Amino acid sequence: MPQLDLSASSIDLTRTICDIPSVSGDEGALADLIDAAIRELGHLEVYRDGDTIVARTMLGRAQRVVIAGHIDTVPINGNVPTRQVEIDGEAYLWGRGTVDMKAGVAVQLKLAAELTAPRVDLTWMWYDHEEVDADLNGLTRLSRTRPDLFAGDFAILGEPSGGQVEGGCNGNMRVMVRTHGVRAHSARSWIGENAIHQAAPILTRLTEYRAREVRVDGLDYREGLNAVRIGGGVAGNVIPDLCEVEVNYRFAPSRDAAGAEQHVRDVFAGFDIEILDVAAGARPGLDAPLAKEFVAAVGAVPRPKYGWTDVARFSAMGVPAVNYGPGDPALAHHDEERVPLAQIEDVERGLRSWLTAS
Repeated sequence: MPQLDLSASSIDLTRTICDIPSVSGDEGALADLIDAAIRELGHLEVYRDGDTIVARTMLGRAQRVVIAGHIDTVPINGNVPTRQVEIDGEAYLWGRGTVDMKAGVAVQLKLAAELTAPRVDLTWMWYDHEEVDADLNGLTRLSRTRPDLFAGDFAILGEPSGGQVEGGCNGNMRVMVRTHGVRAHSARSWIGENAIHQAAPILTRLTEYRAREVRVDGLDYREGLNAVRIGGGVAGNVIPDLCEVEVNYRFAPSRDAAGAEQHVRDVFAGFDIEILDVAAGARPGLDAPLAKEFVAAVGAVPRPKYGWTDVARFSAMGVPAVNYGPGDPALAHHDEERVPLAQIEDVERGLRSWLTAS
């Protein structure tokens, strides 16, 4: 069985773990390697739940920081194995997972191995099933079985943030808006009621909708309300009796899940609405003392996180959290996913400096 060499550079570690496929639901091989490597380290207490590995220092420090990263990726599309490329004079590591988010995980693994006496106690979490339904997420499972492992004064998610600090995150809601009609033969359409035609006002409301930009704790979050899928019809000669428009709502962390649902129901008043899925966002949490120290130490100018991340999970448990990791989030899930080598080193340097400062 191969082994992970945690003494390797964070760049080499990124390459190694990216070349081990771990699409959501198939994280076992990578989780086994991480587990085996971490258990060799005498300064960490290790716990495993499925394909989620938690490692903690128990030094009795006054404060604890949780640092987490998911080990799964979206499906591979001809972009593994990784390769090094140069674009406009800058060196990149190209391939699935380099951005989202194995470069961040590699940095975490290296620091977990080397920081035997950090200035705060550390809890490292490497978890599975982040890229799929929230119910499958390794942190969801862990929060039910071992909520005590989430205890901390501050949390950092290694999600790609371009090496900058991204505070909080938008909430995410999926909604199905339906119209109903009456089936009939299309040759006698006047006998039926066309559900697809009745969906036109839904699209009009979406087209005319003006999303908000909301300032929350000093950061400006951009919202979005968009149709992402539409379906209806049963045959080429039948007037459809059902049309479904799936809508995705990204809402600022100033709104809770109930407020977001009410807003969507107001926008689509008069239509049949089903809430399919909702995950509340997280406020930036940048006013926490450790957060302020961290931002100053890494020399970052905080900005908002538009996508949903697991910082929301920590925020809901009373732990302020930020996103900080290498990689351009716009390239997450992209077939040309790639991370600057210098950014991997910068993030490692920033975390190491802060965690070892006296």
